[in-house]
Amino acid sequence: MNVPSVPVDQLLALSQASDEMLRSVFHRDRYAILRSGTSSRNQIVRNRRSLVRGAYQQPLRQNAGHHNLKIVEEPVARLVEHGHVPIAYEVRSRFRADQVDGGLGGIALVEEPVDPPYVKDYDQTSEEGPARWLDRWDTSAWGLLAAYDGSRRIGGALLARRTPNVNMLEGRDDLLVLWDLRVHPDHRGAGVGRELFEAAVDWGRRHGCVEIKIETQNTNVPACRFYARQGCRLGAIISNAYEEFPDELQLIWRMPL
Repeated sequence: MNVPSVPVDQLLALSQASDEMLRSVFHRDRYAILRSGTSSRNQIVRNRRSLVRGAYQQPLRQNAGHHNLKIVEEPVARLVEHGHVPIAYEVRSRFRADQVDGGLGGIALVEEPVDPPYVKDYDQTSEEGPARWLDRWDTSAWGLLAAYDGSRRIGGALLARRTPNVNMLEGRDDLLVLWDLRVHPDHRGAGVGRELFEAAVDWGRRHGCVEIKIETQNTNVPACRFYARQGCRLGAIISNAYEEFPDELQLIWRMPL
């Protein structure tokens, strides 16, 4: 049965105060679909870049602290080097998912502080980390983008597509999954993640993908805000998705390409 959804306010505005909420009227059992009426694809800033000698090159804004940022596509075999860029972050807050009117009114995402804060490192969880992915998955159709500031690797993005037995890909050949995006702590907040995301979108289009899909967790509030700023919409909230972290929620973001 198709249930009409109601556009909701922008996640960025709603997540600034702990008592503000993201709502929808589409709720099923363990997850809810939320659709944002924020901005369309045409409102997303898409700086077109030329592919020159296998690298995207575009200077960051002057106050970013980088003379020139270069995004380069590399062989996926260099995943181990990609993993040298730390992905750990400090969890200071999280989103709590509350049922509204017993679930009939949708789901409310409420940001709440985490006390004491703690550090989460995805590379240290079981079955995760770039060094393991080459052995676990057929990455022959995947892409690896690396961000360099001069000769220093400061970030990267791993892109997955057309891979059997990867549930995130839903058995589709036209879906791109942003499997991993990381920026060195010294360079976060300077626009590197945005450039990597835009390069990933371009890569997906050139490889025939029509949609990008991203997974985050309710404990990674900065990532949620980041993907909302890029124009992604929150598509699903799933509980009990992680055996190691039963209290965490899986958040799935989507954006047409």
